[in-house]
Formats: sequence, structure tokens, C-alpha cells
Amino acid sequence: MAENGEKIILEESDSQAMSTNLKYLSLGILVFQTTSLVLTMRYSRTLKEEGPRYLSSTAVVIAELLKITACILLVYKDSKCNLRSLNRVLHDEILNKPMETLKLAIPSGIYTLQNNLLYVALSNLDAATYQVTYQLKILTTALFSVSMLSKKLGVYQWLSLVILMAGVAFVQWPSDSQEAATKELSAGSQFVGLMAVLIACFSSGFAGVYFEKILKETKQSVWIRNIQLGFFGSIFGLMGVYIYDGELVSKNGFFQGYNQLTWIVVILQALGGLVIAAVIKYADNILKGFATSLSIILSTLISYFWLQDFVPTSVFFLGAVLVIAATFLYGYDPKPAGNPIKA
Repeated sequence: MAENGEKIILEESDSQAMSTNLKYLSLGILVFQTTSLVLTMRYSRTLKEEGPRYLSSTAVVIAELLKITACILLVYKDSKCNLRSLNRVLHDEILNKPMETLKLAIPSGIYTLQNNLLYVALSNLDAATYQVTYQLKILTTALFSVSMLSKKLGVYQWLSLVILMAGVAFVQWPSDSQEAATKELSAGSQFVGLMAVLIACFSSGFAGVYFEKILKETKQSVWIRNIQLGFFGSIFGLMGVYIYDGELVSKNGFFQGYNQLTWIVVILQALGGLVIAAVIKYADNILKGFATSLSIILSTLISYFWLQDFVPTSVFFLGAVLVIAATFLYGYDPKPAGNPIKA
């Protein structure tokens, strides 16, 4: 009996250790993915090369197709690597439920718009400013959660949103060094980049909450839902390619300007949704906030030392600290003494 008890304790200990390892592994991957995507996307959009530059609209489409492929492989794994089971799941959950599939058209179209806007933003803003300003999606997500899901926010969360807005305002505060740097750019490029980020924040907030609402109302897996998102995203993305870049595609081809760096950007963007899903599964909001904050710091340092397109000021650092503090505060959930922890 004692041996059996010790065996159970060891198994529970191993399970907890594995869960902890998966938690920090997923967070580490999230930090790497977020930081590297922002920096490589920024570098790829500002790198001066001979010949045409790659089209961001085509990169969005390829990223969606890669995401679909990855999700199909994950469903295949969940189906015990059986092709018949995979075919049955895809047929039953997607083809036989057209109305459920159509629900994903709205967030998919918004995500496609958002992904294109991120390329526009990083073509006009340095990586550090983009990273901090993009955290306004916490505010938009909170507001849409309150209005669409009737979610109630605590005092700490409302306070964090006020601090977040103040921090982003400080980050965007003009300085002498920024004014000197912007002279090299077109007059409206900073404004275009800022508008792109703000629209992306609103679209991210709405689409994320809408997607969460759909997930709570149905029992379909996250991977199936991501396949549906990717399907519509590919269609909307192709429409965008031929509406805005049709002439360039017909002249220089769909993959014009693609190189190794472009493919790295596309792969990182495709993996973004899968990494977020892993973090939600194995980690919590506080640790996710820690990963986001660490990513902001790394992006700032690399943007300064490697890309050399950003000169930090004391006002920027104050804003960045406020944004990081707001990120932690938003995920803080104090448990009253004596009350049981909610499941």
C-alpha cells in the first residue's frame, strides 16, 4: 500500500512538472514569436534591395494557408493519425455545418484586415513604438468584452486600462530626436503608421471577443475553428491581392520579392495563432502579460542596437513602464481570504 501511495505521488509530481515545463515552454515560444515577428517584419519592410519588394497582401494569404495546413496536421494527430478519421471530422464539422462555418466569415475578414494593417504599421513605425502602442488592444478587447459578453471588470482592471492609455500617450509623445528622424520620412508616414496600429487594435479586440463568443457557444475544437478562419481568411486575402495589387501580381508574379527573410516572416505570422492557443491552454493571463512585457523590452533593445531605427527617450521609457505595469495589473486577480478558488 505504501509503495502504491509513493507511486501515485511520484506520478502526480511528474505530471505537475510536465505541466509547468509546458507552461514556460509555451511562454518562451510566445516571447520568441512575438519579438522575432515584429523585428523581422520591420526589417523586411525597410530593407533596401534591388528589384520589387514583396507584397504584404500575398504574405497574408500564404500565412493563412500555412495556418490551415498546421491545424489540419493537429486534427490528424488528434484523430490518432488516421486519414479516414480526419476526413470524417473535417466533413462532419465543416461541410455538414455550413451555418456554423459561415459564422467565422466575420472575424476572418477582420483578422485579414488586421494582418495587412500590421505590415502598414511596421513600414511606418519603429518596432519599439509599434510594440507598445499595439498593447492598446488590451483596452479594446476589454471594452468589447464588456459590451458583447457582459463581462464585469474589477477595480484593478479598470485602473490598468487608465494606466495603459497614459503609457501609450507618453510613448507617442513627440521628442526632438523623433522630429529629426521623421524629417527623413514622408510627412504623413508616422500618422499613417499610428492610424494603422489603432485600427488594428480595434479590429483585434472585436474579432477576438467575437471568436471567443463563438467558441463558448459551440463545442468544436480550436483547431477546427482555426481551419474555418483560415479558409475565409485565404478567400478575403486573395480578394485583397487582386483588388489592390492585381497589376503588380500580373506584372511580376505572386511571389515577387520573396526571399528567405520573407518566408521567415510568413511562417512566424502563421504560427502566431497556434502559439496563443498553446499559451491559453497551458499558462494564465498573468504569465501571458509577463511574456508580452518581456517582448516589448526585447523589441526596444534590438530595435535600438540592431535595427538602429529608434532612439529611446526618458518619456518613452516612462510610457513603456506604464504599459508593462498595466499589462500585469490587468491580469491580477486577488482571491479573497477564506473563499474557495473558482474552477
